[in-house]
Amino acid sequence: MNKHHEIRIEEVCEKSLVSEGYISVRDKYTIHSQPSSKLIDFNPQSALIESVLIEYVKTSQPKAWKAHTNNYPSTSEKALIDRTIQEIKRRGIIDVLRKGITDRGVEFRLIRFTPNTSMNAELTYQYDANTFYVARQLHYSNLNKDLSLDTVLFVNGLPLVTIEFKNEYTGQNYENAITQYKTDRDSREPIFEFKRRTLVHFAVDTTNAYMTTRLEDEATRFLPFNQGSNGAGNVGGSGNPINTNDYDTSYLWNHVLTKDNLLNILNRFVHYQQDINEETGEVEKEYIIFPRYHQLDVVSKIIDDVSENGSGKNYLIEHSAGSGKSNSIAWLAHRLSTLHKNDQKVFNTIIVVTDRKVLDSQLQSTIYQFDHTPGVVVKIDKGKTSKDLLKAINDGKQIIITTIQKFPNIYQDIVQNNRNFAVIVDEAHQSQTGETAKALKQGLANIEETLKYYAELQEIEEEKLKDDLETLEILSQGSHNNLSFFAFTATPKNKTLQLFGVPYEEDGKRKYRPFHVYSMKQAIEEGFILDVLKNYMAYETYFKIAKSVADDPEMEIKSAAKEVLKYQSLHPYNISQKTAIMLDHFSHITKNKIGGKAKAMVVTSSRLSAVRYYYEFAKQISEKQMTGLDILVAFSGVVEDQGTEYTEQGINKTKEGRVISETQLPREFERNFNCLIVAEKYQTGFDEPLLHTMFVDKRLTGVKAVQTLSRLNRIVKGKEDTFILDFVNHVDEIKKSFQPYYEATILENETNPNVMYDIKNQLDNMQIYRTEEIVGFNTIYFSREEKNASKFSNFLRPAIDRYNLLDDIKKSEFKSGVSSFLRVYSFITNVERLLDKKLHEYYNYLKFLRMILPRDNNKIILDDKLILEYYKNEQIFSGSIHLEENQGGVVPIQGGILGKEKKKDKLSRILDDINLAFGTHFSEMDKVLLQFVEDLTKNHELKSFGKNNDIKSFELIYKDYFDNMLIDRIEENNNFFEKLGQDDDFKKVVMDKLLPLVFERIRKDSK
Repeated sequence: MNKHHEIRIEEVCEKSLVSEGYISVRDKYTIHSQPSSKLIDFNPQSALIESVLIEYVKTSQPKAWKAHTNNYPSTSEKALIDRTIQEIKRRGIIDVLRKGITDRGVEFRLIRFTPNTSMNAELTYQYDANTFYVARQLHYSNLNKDLSLDTVLFVNGLPLVTIEFKNEYTGQNYENAITQYKTDRDSREPIFEFKRRTLVHFAVDTTNAYMTTRLEDEATRFLPFNQGSNGAGNVGGSGNPINTNDYDTSYLWNHVLTKDNLLNILNRFVHYQQDINEETGEVEKEYIIFPRYHQLDVVSKIIDDVSENGSGKNYLIEHSAGSGKSNSIAWLAHRLSTLHKNDQKVFNTIIVVTDRKVLDSQLQSTIYQFDHTPGVVVKIDKGKTSKDLLKAINDGKQIIITTIQKFPNIYQDIVQNNRNFAVIVDEAHQSQTGETAKALKQGLANIEETLKYYAELQEIEEEKLKDDLETLEILSQGSHNNLSFFAFTATPKNKTLQLFGVPYEEDGKRKYRPFHVYSMKQAIEEGFILDVLKNYMAYETYFKIAKSVADDPEMEIKSAAKEVLKYQSLHPYNISQKTAIMLDHFSHITKNKIGGKAKAMVVTSSRLSAVRYYYEFAKQISEKQMTGLDILVAFSGVVEDQGTEYTEQGINKTKEGRVISETQLPREFERNFNCLIVAEKYQTGFDEPLLHTMFVDKRLTGVKAVQTLSRLNRIVKGKEDTFILDFVNHVDEIKKSFQPYYEATILENETNPNVMYDIKNQLDNMQIYRTEEIVGFNTIYFSREEKNASKFSNFLRPAIDRYNLLDDIKKSEFKSGVSSFLRVYSFITNVERLLDKKLHEYYNYLKFLRMILPRDNNKIILDDKLILEYYKNEQIFSGSIHLEENQGGVVPIQGGILGKEKKKDKLSRILDDINLAFGTHFSEMDKVLLQFVEDLTKNHELKSFGKNNDIKSFELIYKDYFDNMLIDRIEENNNFFEKLGQDDDFKKVVMDKLLPLVFERIRKDSK
């Protein structure tokens, strides 16, 4: 036999499993098998090895079997098989495996999973009695006796896994195995019946492994079950590392499918999931979820590490979008809740911190399948309060799902009682180094050992410190032996890495890396997300802005420049031109994607910008009589524009005129709309697979850029690509933002705690506060008497009075220093315990002082002093942004006083600098259009009408004056005017472009 034939792979797999305790078996038709293979009586009709199942029950549960034979004296074996088939058909094989079956009051277990402890001898006996079979070339068909499967794995006679092998050396690979499953394996055969027999099917060659949990003939979808090119949990792409001693896919039989690992997967990972229509309550789709390799790996590695080290360590998991993070969190939460060491639970309570509703429901339903005890999972959602969270923690509930915002109100009332807590953090870059995170830690931390050490250090009796609120607050800093954090994120920041990451030494520096990685690169290459940088188009906006007033005031350069750019961004002409470009791209690109179901998002720079874009979109859609484009807008609060107030709910309506609430918007966008205009909403955590196109009119950098643009990367049937049109950001900036998160993120050096003392010294030298004020403030702050603002004010007001005497530069320096100190202190004390009482009092004082520092009211308003003269958009890039294959580094957090002199200049010179930066060589047409504006604004009748009417009324007579102006200039610019006279569509475009410019000039001239 050729050693490269696929039978060779089957044989290697079989021998490996047999060496791990499987029994090699064959049916009466099998040719290829080990000579010692045991003959079995596999029944294709029931798809069971019935005699093996019966033998397991008899051997492992003799008392139950005896009761069963009393119920069925002459048909006990047939009754067991019939009841098993009946229950599997009704409940599914997963539920039967986990809960067993009952027949006339007699309970049977068809499989016994690994016991959590060794304290129950009966469970251990039933576990040891499990029988594992590996069958090669199993003739499975009830219709065609010639059909066989390469390999089938049984546990106690129940078929659970099938494998089809191929070998590249014979000219076939895993794709041929997938084709074989789709075309030659009839899904109606009993052994393939979804959720009732085999749970997973592998298509394997020497280098790749793929899997599916449901055979649907040609519609079957296989997913990669590879480790990653550098091994699971490491930086890399798709595929598997080269194995010089075995097949690259040998991990499947050498590790994944070994007896204990298979039982572990069946017991703690595999689950049944349904998509239910919320309106009808009907099941729209159902799945069997089998873990992908990296999911299996991350949970296993964490559990192994916790089993060895116990509670007290932190773990950072950098898993990209598309990693199946929700399931990974659910599996980890359940495993941690049942984890024992020396027959004692490692954690008493698991707390999952998340803001995602999807994870709430998914976590509950997933864990319920593993542990069907009511109340195991408690969800503290919007309908519940902090008191509900407090009760759940103090009652010792096993798994609690909550938001971190509920902890500040209850942390002092949590009863610690020597309990260990595991905190799983979803999206760990959010809110894990601030006050709310500190409250969580203060409430859960066991500080008994630390208190004893601190009392000895201070030479104070321990009992005297137990009620000292300040001491208790300080001692809760840093890490604690009873508290472990498991932080999941796709985009770890520098703080996240130092707080949760794995420290290591390199080049004389202390660096931090994630505990486990599933990279963006691997997710893209494996097809779980799309590459959002593949189709990227960038525009540059050029403009020239002039003064519309005679005077030339002097003003602070930075603030004035900011207002000039804001004026340009919100200018009706800018918004109308960009809207026209977006609508054109939607019509020609977006609407034809995903079978006509594609959606778009417009990312704007402000709430006012979002409102103006919404109404400009609506206007142009109406004017162009566009169909198939339905828009929504999303922003917070109330926006005022030219005397009118706008709210999200006030604008958004269904086609029937019904108000769309904030909570209804995501569902309405999913079902009935295809363009969403946003301002600081839906840029993170928003999962809409049909989102194909993003129009960006906002500066994006770093994590914010990655999170925002990644809204497009979700996959759905028919979605082959994405499209981004960016009006603001340069391609190099976007590449720089994405690069650290493409493979893995490393913190290049840890933050030096002495930064805090350096900042404090600088602030001390400014002499804004006094030591006695800080001490007096903290005396009240840590007293148990009722606190009010007036008591604090006595110690804060003197500092405010001194602050008000500073010049603008010193004020800026002080504010910057205060913010920097608070940020660094909050972070450092999350990482380590300082035991510096004076510094902690200083922190508390500054925290409250910052709240009442006067705001800078020297706001510059320039709208009535500026006018847009030239404007054009030009495409400068179209193509793919390629990322480098290397680990991205982030720098530690910095601190310091950043106040700078506020330089001033004349408005005219400020405008010259801006126009130089944003200008270009404007065309003759640009100049002709400017002359049109000049001509129209000189017409006295038009000016009079424009001064006294709104733009809609003005537009009614504007057309006539435009035509008259054309007649007056008919002999100039012949080619251009000839086109205007002959092309009505072109003429309308020019008229529409000039309308807002003419109206604005008239209104400003009138002032």
